[in-house]
Amino acid sequence: MRCPSCGYPESKVVDSRSADEGASIRRRRECLECGHRFTTYERLAENPILVTKTDGSSEVFNREKLMRGLLIACAKRPITPEKIDNLIASIETELRSSQRTEIKSKDLGDMVLARLANLDDVAYIRFASVYKDFQSIEEFSQALSEIG
Repeated sequence: MRCPSCGYPESKVVDSRSADEGASIRRRRECLECGHRFTTYERLAENPILVTKTDGSSEVFNREKLMRGLLIACAKRPITPEKIDNLIASIETELRSSQRTEIKSKDLGDMVLARLANLDDVAYIRFASVYKDFQSIEEFSQALSEIG
């Protein structure tokens, strides 16, 4: 694993523990060159899940892309990155356990919204406003009435 600080190709594992309810291993590493510490995750290599977008194109499910969107929606809210990671892990687990190899972006967004509704109302509205592409105050108001 290359050091993200200096690029040196060798590091040592300082700490290792289970993550994502046993679906991955979190490792703390230390660069043997500069001493920089960083975290890596080891996951089982699985068949990719394809996300079919509204324009008909497809892309591979990207947990980091979903994480970025959720971090923006949850900014300045009492939601830890660990809770967001668990939310994404539960979606991935549900998709893999159902043997799905493809999902529509709308269905994926609905899965995220269902989980956010139980986590935080403000984050739900933030995510919904981008995901559902609200064009009017009426659409925004409708979403508010659905959770309130």
